[in-house]
Amino acid sequence: MAFVTEDNITDLAIERWSTAHSPRLAHLMTTLVRHIHEYAREVELTEAEWMAAIEWLTRVGQISDDKRQEFILASDVVGLSMLVVQLNNRFDGKATPATVLGPFHIDDSPAAPYGYDMSDGLPGTPLFLTGTVSDTAGHPIPGAILDVWQADADGTYEAQMPEIDEARLRAKYQTRTDGTYCVRTIAPLGYTIPMDGPVGELMSRTDISEYRPAHVHFMFDEPGYEKLITHLFQDGADYLDTDVVFGVKDPLIVRFVEHPAGPSPDGRVMDTPFLVARYDFALQPKN
Repeated sequence: MAFVTEDNITDLAIERWSTAHSPRLAHLMTTLVRHIHEYAREVELTEAEWMAAIEWLTRVGQISDDKRQEFILASDVVGLSMLVVQLNNRFDGKATPATVLGPFHIDDSPAAPYGYDMSDGLPGTPLFLTGTVSDTAGHPIPGAILDVWQADADGTYEAQMPEIDEARLRAKYQTRTDGTYCVRTIAPLGYTIPMDGPVGELMSRTDISEYRPAHVHFMFDEPGYEKLITHLFQDGADYLDTDVVFGVKDPLIVRFVEHPAGPSPDGRVMDTPFLVARYDFALQPKN
């Protein structure tokens, strides 16, 4: 029997985890053990530092619930979420790029017809998002579902408002037979990620900006196509170059064009000025 020493502990732990019943699990865990041990050796991790890390991870779990996922936030701010997105979404150059999910998505957003106002009377500058959903060859996809969510004009999601217990500024739209869509909402504001938890506490010890640029989230999960999670960012918005979750990509930056009161993209007449952003989504067909 081999007794543990500083020199053999890594090999012993790898040997044990290599007994995982799934080859993939064995690969994941033995590689994780190797890298964690290498990290501890490189930084000469102290017992006090490791206990502080365990306590921090415990608090990350304790603050998470069905509205707030602090572990996703932690993954986001160290760039791991975006790296995993890049590794798993190597799309054709013609496809809309993917970006991070973020911690505020919910599954049961209400269905909405073409041009529906998902802001439901909330204050803010009216914004129309319009365009087409097609495949990478340019063929329109009728009936495609656009799962849309965003922050309000103050940069807040309902998950950050204890008094709100219903879907807010989120909806599932469907393209028409020609692949066109129209989302009516209000212009979002760039916002700070939640800083009142363990992630924010850790970041407060650095010079990292906690802000995200103004954006609207989109998700597509169409049969026959690769799942797409992405954002549209407002051109000229603050923090495009310093997005705290590393989510900005140049093809996803769009102009919010100002329009005077009058006809809008959904065929109605607006009695106040409004903004219009056009974007054509291209979904990657599955092989």
